[in-house]
Amino acid sequence: MYALILAGGGGTRLWPKSRNKTPKQFLPLFFEDQTLTQLTFERFKRVIPIEKIYCVTVSKAYKKEILKEIPEFKKDNIIVEPARRETGPAHALGAYVIQKEDPDAVIITEAADRLVKPVGRYLEVLMAAAEVAYVQKKLVALGVTPKYPHTGLGHIKKGEKHAAIKDIHFFKLDKFVEKPPLNLAEKYTKSGNYLWNAGEFVWRVDVLLDEIKKYAPKIYENLQRIKNIKKIDKIYKDMPKIAIDYAIVEKSTDFVVVHGDFDWTDIGDWKEVWENSKKDNFGNVIIDGDAPGGEIINIDTSDALIYKNGRMIAVVDVDNIIIVDTHDALLICSKSKAQNVKKVVNTLKERKLEDLL
Repeated sequence: MYALILAGGGGTRLWPKSRNKTPKQFLPLFFEDQTLTQLTFERFKRVIPIEKIYCVTVSKAYKKEILKEIPEFKKDNIIVEPARRETGPAHALGAYVIQKEDPDAVIITEAADRLVKPVGRYLEVLMAAAEVAYVQKKLVALGVTPKYPHTGLGHIKKGEKHAAIKDIHFFKLDKFVEKPPLNLAEKYTKSGNYLWNAGEFVWRVDVLLDEIKKYAPKIYENLQRIKNIKKIDKIYKDMPKIAIDYAIVEKSTDFVVVHGDFDWTDIGDWKEVWENSKKDNFGNVIIDGDAPGGEIINIDTSDALIYKNGRMIAVVDVDNIIIVDTHDALLICSKSKAQNVKKVVNTLKERKLEDLL
């Protein structure tokens, strides 16, 4: 059994703290100054030998950062993509490297920006999924119980019961649904027939590569051209830019979904940071930035997230707000609209303000 961590995301919805140089997976936002990447590695380390934990990232700088945060990570197990090509090629490249090591490998994949608890139950579910993937040659998607109607996550509709290992239930996968509008998200959550798509998968490496060959031939053809993993720049530029969901997940007929009955969070925006952080008596989350000092004057403000960075911030009667102060940018937004921070990043790209990205 192997683990593959994807640590190449830009974390645009956590701007202005998350930048290209320091994306969200490398930020110690909570949990005793551990980054999300460190937490992910620590989880896998409980059940998988260190030498079988791999990572795909998108730059030598990110690789250097991972090794700085996790010195015990095997250097050769951190694979650098020469260019951003979404999760389809990233999964394929990781599988290709692992298959060279072990043609019978079962890979558990996870993005490096998730929080789960209790960790023991999470790992128990993944181990059961690995058994189904190996024995039945099935591709297993992880679905988790929706906590509330979520418009920022894809959903999975459960089909008939497929199997059970102890109290862990597997279902035939009826269909994947893209990020729904609020009215549909409310309907899905209420029905009980839909799970959040965690974007985590468990699969045999040979089965995965067969599906890539069938449904994403351009990715597969480029993989076959790789002779030396350290010299793939020209090959990788020919890779299509496509998410694993569109490449094979939504096309394959060999998927089942395992129901993850644990607390799972994609730290995809500042609202999720607020949800998962320690709050004061008024429901406020205060996060200390890099600069020393900085005070908060709070007058009748509750359920807010304030990231301070060395200077005074005064808030007066503005509930459910997000304030993120950095040395060169200030974000203020409604907590309920935290997903829209990505639009700010898109605007910065359009204006070519590279120093703020």
